[in-house]
Amino acid sequence: MPRATVIGSGPNGLAAAVSLARAGYAVEVLEAAETIGGGVRSAASTLPGFVHDVCSAIHPAAYSSSFFRAFGADRINWIVPEAAYAHPLDGGRAGIAWHDLERTADRLGPDARAWRALLRPLSSHLGGLQDFTGGSLLRIPRDPVTAVRYGLRVLEQGSAMAARTFRTAEAAGLTAGVVAHANSALPSLSAAAAGLLLMAQAHAGGWAFPRGGAQRIADALVDDLRAHGGSVRTGSRITDLSALDWGDPGRGDLLLLNSSPRLALTLRDVPPRYARAIRTYRYGAAAAKVDFALDGPVPWANPEVALAPTVHVGGTREEIWASENAVAQGRLSDRPYVLAAQPSVLDDTRAPAGKQSLWAYIHAPADSEVDATELIVRQIERFAPGFRDRILATHAVTPRERARINPSEIGGDIFGGAFTMRQAVVRPVLSRTPWRTPMPGVYLASAATPPGPGVNGMAGWHAARTALADAGERVGLEDLFGS
Repeated sequence: MPRATVIGSGPNGLAAAVSLARAGYAVEVLEAAETIGGGVRSAASTLPGFVHDVCSAIHPAAYSSSFFRAFGADRINWIVPEAAYAHPLDGGRAGIAWHDLERTADRLGPDARAWRALLRPLSSHLGGLQDFTGGSLLRIPRDPVTAVRYGLRVLEQGSAMAARTFRTAEAAGLTAGVVAHANSALPSLSAAAAGLLLMAQAHAGGWAFPRGGAQRIADALVDDLRAHGGSVRTGSRITDLSALDWGDPGRGDLLLLNSSPRLALTLRDVPPRYARAIRTYRYGAAAAKVDFALDGPVPWANPEVALAPTVHVGGTREEIWASENAVAQGRLSDRPYVLAAQPSVLDDTRAPAGKQSLWAYIHAPADSEVDATELIVRQIERFAPGFRDRILATHAVTPRERARINPSEIGGDIFGGAFTMRQAVVRPVLSRTPWRTPMPGVYLASAATPPGPGVNGMAGWHAARTALADAGERVGLEDLFGS
């Protein structure tokens, strides 16, 4: 039986591991941390009884992912919020992106028509949109009409024209808050591309998250891996692949890296051209995260904000653009864009009765040691007076600490590399099959390969599928998962 060794137990590594185990490989996953999951881990980081997600919290990409749909949506208890995300504004105003597109548009008054025109063609053809964005862009899309519509909207929302799309602060804020997920200067084409996909998912599958914490995603994958003979070894930090006994590629053994591509450079006989490409692959700004244990719900000035598990805190579109542009220039804004998640508003397993857990981060310069607690508290207090008084405990992680905890997060970059327009295509090399390396039997299976960041398992699946194809076995998701 051929062997497959997977470095890293993040969602992409586990997706690759599960796929290969089902294809008949003896799979072992090596994880540096003492717990599995990578970006989909949960921990009691503040007080007993409060469950906090270590990295990602809300998972629209996983819920609508081709891989997770084939794997089985019923293996995870998904919660699909009625209010996908919220954007509070000064004076108690707020924009709410409901799962229902029409309900969202109707609440935006003079921007109702523009919202429908922007998102109805994309959300109603989400399958075609995901096919186009879910792998290497160096191919002909299966739904070219949707791909063209998407491309035109990316050009609009990724340029100065975005400032003219909407007339209300609510609609403009709802859009800016999602586009800012990309952690880049704004406006930008790459940020618009990522944001529009997320906005379309909100009105299609929804911005779902797993009951009990992100850890449930990793647990479900590992259960399946073990059921098919695979294993996971935690506490195994691999820094030099040349010393790793991963098998014999001549016998069909495989090595898959759910890590920074830089780890591949520790192998012997790396071709100079490939090494140069990996060394020039750029990493972006970081995340400075804070977990909060709260003595009750966040007292949002607009009560509808409390209905949304995801809240983009940053004020107007102009303020968000200014905040993200400051980070791109290597500094912090006094009023930063805050990405907050309050899953316990719908999931009573996340906090003791009557309490609430809150997860929040700001973008920050790479490798910095900024503790974002006070910056985040001030911004939330701006839209939720009395928030500070609800805080029972906090736990902050700086960008430099993130990099120490997870060696894949170079400088604290949680996206596996800067998500620029160039690196959406050249990720990390220009190729129709960027998951394959020139080293025999070695494949990349991380967010540093297409489709890039987001918990969707697709990079891991593409790596496994490419490895199987190289071994002469062409399989699809339905062949392995029976769907």
